[in-house]
Amino acid sequence: MSKSFQELGLSDPTLQALRELGYESPSPIQEQGIPPLLEGRDVIGQAQTGTGKTAAFGLPIMEYVDPHLGEVQALVLTPTRALCIQVTQALRAYGAVKGVDVVAVFGGAPIRTQQAQLRGGGHVVVGTVGRVLDLISRHSLLLHDCRFVVLDEADEMLDLGFLEEVERILALTPSGRQTALFSATMPAPIRKLADRYLYDPVLVKVEAATLTIDTVAQFQVAVESKGKPDRLTEVLRAERPDQAIVFVRTKVRCDQLFRVLRDRGMNVRALHGDMSQGARDGVMLAFKGGRVPILVATDVAARGLDISTVTHVINYDVPTSPDTYVHRIGRTGRIGRSGRAITFVEPRQQRELGAIERHIGTSVTAWEQGAVASPTPVRERPRRHSKPHISRDGSEPVAKLMLKGGKAAGLRVADIVGAVTSAAGLDGEAVSDVLVLDRFSFLTVPDSEAENVIEALSGKRVRGRLLHAARVQE
Repeated sequence: MSKSFQELGLSDPTLQALRELGYESPSPIQEQGIPPLLEGRDVIGQAQTGTGKTAAFGLPIMEYVDPHLGEVQALVLTPTRALCIQVTQALRAYGAVKGVDVVAVFGGAPIRTQQAQLRGGGHVVVGTVGRVLDLISRHSLLLHDCRFVVLDEADEMLDLGFLEEVERILALTPSGRQTALFSATMPAPIRKLADRYLYDPVLVKVEAATLTIDTVAQFQVAVESKGKPDRLTEVLRAERPDQAIVFVRTKVRCDQLFRVLRDRGMNVRALHGDMSQGARDGVMLAFKGGRVPILVATDVAARGLDISTVTHVINYDVPTSPDTYVHRIGRTGRIGRSGRAITFVEPRQQRELGAIERHIGTSVTAWEQGAVASPTPVRERPRRHSKPHISRDGSEPVAKLMLKGGKAAGLRVADIVGAVTSAAGLDGEAVSDVLVLDRFSFLTVPDSEAENVIEALSGKRVRGRLLHAARVQE
């Protein structure tokens, strides 16, 4: 029989915060991971995204931190800006009652603002590796009183080439610190890192629960790129959803589509990672309260959206992996209700659709007005990695891109891969052949994602350098 949060040994302020958040009982990773962390033990947690690992380390951090002290007492390192924002939001919620100040530091945002936040307090810092090192070098982030360090999604840090920087940061924290390492997989370099920096760790291993979706009717809409807004309008007016989440790949496309639907008279809101916390909260409350029927969202922003009244999921952009498809459509058909999932497929995306159909073991019915399809059981296969890519056989067409900016501007391979993953929503495995020259850099991405990457990177700042991306004509 599973324990309650109270039985895990959490204090009253933390329990009150959990009640206000609607948390009822701990997940397996929380039940197994929280007690040893509360005892002061180092912990290795092997768990996929979505198993509740943020609370597994976040709640013990709240128990540990003394809000009356001004120093940075805990540091959480994340591989990407998106995860940094997500973890920060969770930790702020967990520490709200106790008065714990959580500061997020990540690239792509003004460093002076983050320096000011650190000067103003900051009991817990959540940050991406590069920005944390940058702030340390400027003496804005002092870690000599940091007694609790978390490495979140360590295998993704490895994929992005950040392990050397992670070790530099760990070397600047007290030797007597408590350390927790969370990773979906345990490749040799991660095990070696754990052996070197964790003391007699407790291993907590939780398999991701397989997700069965047997109440979702699935459809596809064949569409040309230019005709997508009109076709979406037609589908929404024909389907008349009680509540629908329309998924797009990037923040830019999210804003663009929101404006198109709003200008066509629809009651719609947008949700993405560049919005302020207050704006995101307002959108979430309006959608959860049923006041807004249509939500245009990116995958990262929609994480944690567990709303039983969603009747439709629309993939305006084909997901970047079959697993993402399963997670998206799993947001409808909840609690015995039937749901409908509709995926827009451009001619160049037939390969992606084929990968999805092989993954779910069934074909996706063509949509037409009034179309009916029986809900199809969809079983998610256990994932090799938290962000598997679609092109398993390496046969997907690729595009070569050029960036203005190279070694002279301080750019590294990890900076470029990190920029693509955070800005364009691709996983690190989709970026290859990265070459950093003196004044220019080159990279290869799936051809179907090239325009998305160019749009996302152009105008983005990395290490203070304004990027400009273009396709290399070969």
